Amino acid sequence: MSDLLIKHGTIVDGTGAPAFAGDVRVRDGVIAEIGTDLAPQGERVFDASGCFVTPGFIESHTHYDASMWWQPDLDPLPGFGATTMILGNCGFSMAPLHPSQEAKDEVMGIFSFFEDIPIEPFRQFVSWDWHSWSEYRASFEKRIKVPLNYASYVGHIPLRIAAMGTDAWNRAATADEIAVMADLLDDALAAGALGLSDNMHDHDGDDRPVPTLLADDAEFEALFDVMDRYPSTCYQVIVDTFMRMTGPDNLKRLENLLKGRKIRVQIAGGIPTLDFQKQILPPMQASIQSMRDAGIDVWPGFAHVSPTSTLSLVKSLIFAQSNDYVWHEVVLAETHEEKRRLLADPDWRARARESWDNNAWPHSPLKNPQDLYLLDSENGTGPVNVTLKDYADSRGLHRSDAMADWILANGTLSTVHMAPFPKDEDLTVALMRDPRTVGNISDAGAHLQMLCGGGENALLLTQYVRDEQKLSLEEAVHVMTGKLAEHFFLSDRGVIAEGKRADIAVFNLDEVERPQMEKAWDMPDGKGSMTWRFTRKPMPTRLTLVNGVPTFENGAYTGAKPGQFLAPANDTALVAEAAE
Repeated sequence: MSDLLIKHGTIVDGTGAPAFAGDVRVRDGVIAEIGTDLAPQGERVFDASGCFVTPGFIESHTHYDASMWWQPDLDPLPGFGATTMILGNCGFSMAPLHPSQEAKDEVMGIFSFFEDIPIEPFRQFVSWDWHSWSEYRASFEKRIKVPLNYASYVGHIPLRIAAMGTDAWNRAATADEIAVMADLLDDALAAGALGLSDNMHDHDGDDRPVPTLLADDAEFEALFDVMDRYPSTCYQVIVDTFMRMTGPDNLKRLENLLKGRKIRVQIAGGIPTLDFQKQILPPMQASIQSMRDAGIDVWPGFAHVSPTSTLSLVKSLIFAQSNDYVWHEVVLAETHEEKRRLLADPDWRARARESWDNNAWPHSPLKNPQDLYLLDSENGTGPVNVTLKDYADSRGLHRSDAMADWILANGTLSTVHMAPFPKDEDLTVALMRDPRTVGNISDAGAHLQMLCGGGENALLLTQYVRDEQKLSLEEAVHVMTGKLAEHFFLSDRGVIAEGKRADIAVFNLDEVERPQMEKAWDMPDGKGSMTWRFTRKPMPTRLTLVNGVPTFENGAYTGAKPGQFLAPANDTALVAEAAE
């Protein structure tokens, strides 16, 4: 840790207040002084002329829980000013664990499928030497160092599996099993977990509802009773506004369960912004308002970037999540030889055509070949930069057959890319300005062969601030910093103020870009070789500080790993009041 004086910058403090010229002195990892014309006191001086000095950006929804065990540099986040990441989202976390290997395999399989991460590195790089969440935290802090701070929910899915084993997939919990879950949740919250994350959305690669969709009201009541004892924690839940459209019904159920409780609630995707979701938007808005009218502290989550949809045959949940389990067979095939055999098989092709025509969701990539681009060829055969529709029409083929032909010609490592879903930009901006919403959701660290996440905060600075001027810089920075720190009860950071932790980003807005994605062949496949993931070149920042330590400077990651575990602020008076 080195002391630093950041001179001649324009400070955007993260509160939404107007920018002002000033210097920032960093000492022992803390912002020690803010002022004009501060004199050096022996520390290193960083010239921020022409730059904005802001709090470091909080990645509010990531899935690095597993991948940072083998990719601890968290590329590309340091070059995008990110200083804190939130883990354990969507009901998925690495702990607690059931003692049986079969149940541990279920946790690995869930992460691998839903977050599009090869399963072999889970077995090779993760220690799995814990049962409770507190033991997981201790193991992680001992074994892993990363360049970003991190805070984590405990997921309801592993909580359920830890108490019930593989029966968690099949039935409601008994009273004794619910008591075990409550004890495990209490252990996690006492050890500093952000709260409980949940999933009322997903089905797996075999079309099984995730275990949390089988939880009854008694189970939820018991878990919420535990959360009531920890008022500075949050309940996060993802509901379905994308596939089966069950979100409004889920929110009505949650309103009845949460009414009268002192639990902050984050609804991931709570206000849908994509054009194809227009039909479900009014009932979701009405449900959110009903919860607020009932006194529930509810914060809808939203993404400012349209979801990334890249169709890969190496690792992709897109086909299954589109309700097409025939092409998903190709993803599951263990060898590229088997993938090629399936793609060429006439019987498989007939089933694939039928699945795309009759089973795939109407808004899925499979039903919209005009928006699918044959973009990334493994061997360069091509054609590239043409739509699947044009390619199919030019050959008189069904779109499924056409994609199979193109992949066979270009190689099974090739990828097909969907244009971004059209979305309501005015609604997106309104959500950014709502004082109780969670933005900067990106899924960074997951879907590594789709490129969800990494670098999406740059889009706020470029598209919304500099290029289209839909937001002021002060508003955009607040969305990514102070507002999120408040939501997660991370009271010691998120703003530029004396006494706060020195998580800081320094950047020249004219230099900021959101580079195109590119392949990096640096992801271990667990079999002794490497596979690829998508990444981006840096934004870049001029300087990223985490706890006062530079993690990005002079155009490159510094190699420093000063990230620390963050626990939500614990107001002892509120805890005592809740206990009474």
